[in-house]
Amino acid sequence: MSHQTGIQANNELKKYFSKCRDGKIRVLKISIENEQLTLAKHYPVKSTFDSDFDKYVPSLIVEDLPCYILYRFDTTNSLGYEWLLLSWSPDSAPVRHKMLYASTKATLKQEFGSAHIKDEMHATSKDEVCLKGYKAHVSGVNAPAPLTDREEALRELQESGHDPNYGTDARQSTMGGIAFPITESTKQGIIDLQRGSYNYLQFKIDIDEEKICLSKAAIINVSELPAQVPSDQARYHLFLFKHSHEGDHIESFVFIYSMPGYSCSIKERMMYSSCKGQFLDILENMGVAIAKRLEIDDGKELTEDYLYDEIHPKRNLHRPAFAKPKGPPNRGAKRITKAQSTQ
Repeated sequence: MSHQTGIQANNELKKYFSKCRDGKIRVLKISIENEQLTLAKHYPVKSTFDSDFDKYVPSLIVEDLPCYILYRFDTTNSLGYEWLLLSWSPDSAPVRHKMLYASTKATLKQEFGSAHIKDEMHATSKDEVCLKGYKAHVSGVNAPAPLTDREEALRELQESGHDPNYGTDARQSTMGGIAFPITESTKQGIIDLQRGSYNYLQFKIDIDEEKICLSKAAIINVSELPAQVPSDQARYHLFLFKHSHEGDHIESFVFIYSMPGYSCSIKERMMYSSCKGQFLDILENMGVAIAKRLEIDDGKELTEDYLYDEIHPKRNLHRPAFAKPKGPPNRGAKRITKAQSTQ
C-alpha cells in the first residue's frame, strides 16, 4: 500500500506542507531527488482557481520527467482548503521513473494528508495539463458508466411504467436501512486511520447531498474523546482504543453513534439511525474490524473505564447456588399412600 519504495518527504517539504494550510499557496511541484520527496517549486495565490491554473501549472512540467503537482482549490472542507493532486507521468519518461513515481504516490498523499485531497488526476501528455484538460477530466469522472444489457432492459421497463422492483422483495430490501455513499475524502480518511495517520475520525451525513462525509480526523488521547462529541448534532465516530488487558497490549476499533436527544430534528435522527447499519457494512468491507459498537447521547459517557468495560465486560465468577423454592403455605399434611400387597 504505502511506503512501497521507502521514499519519504524531506524536512523542508514537511514544513512546507504545514505552511500550505494558511491558504496563501496556490501550487507546489514535488519531485523525487536523492531518494526523497523534495519541494521543487511553489507559487502563491494570485487570482481564482481557473485563472491561476493555466498561469502556473503548464510551466511546471518537464517533457520527459515525472513529477507531482498539488494545486489548491478555492473550496474548503472541515479540515481546511481542498487540493488537486496531479501526477505527471509522460509516455516518453523512462519506465523506471514512471514506476518509482507511481509507487511513491501513496506516501506523498499520506505525508500531505489524504483528507485534504479532493481530486486526483493522471496526465501523460501536455494537452491534459491545462484548465481545459482538467475540466475534461472532471466531465469524464462525473459521466455515468455505460449500462449493461440487463440494466438497459430494467431502465426501459421503468420508463414504460412497469416497475420491476414492485413486490414484497423490494419492500424487504428497504427495511435494512438507507445506503448513502461515502465521499472520496471519507474513504481516504478510513484508509489513513488503518495506516496509523490518525486514531480518531468523525463523520457526518450531508442530508442535502445524501452522502456520508468526513468532518474531523485527528490524533487524540482517550481523555480528549468526550470533547469531540457535539452537543447539538448527531455524528458517527471511529476511535482506535489502545489499552492493556491481562498483560497484553490491545488496539480495538470502537464505533460510536452519538445522538444528543431531541436537540436534533426528527429528519436528522431518522437519517442517522437508518444509515448506521449500511455505514458499518462499508467500514467492515474496508477492513475495519469493529470491536464494539456504542450508542450515546452525551460525550461525557466516553471515559477510559467505560470503553474498557464495554470491550472487556466483567464476568461474574461467584454465581449463587440454586435455592430450591419453598412449597405453597398451608398445603395440609402429607398424604400417606398404602403400599399394595402383591398376591
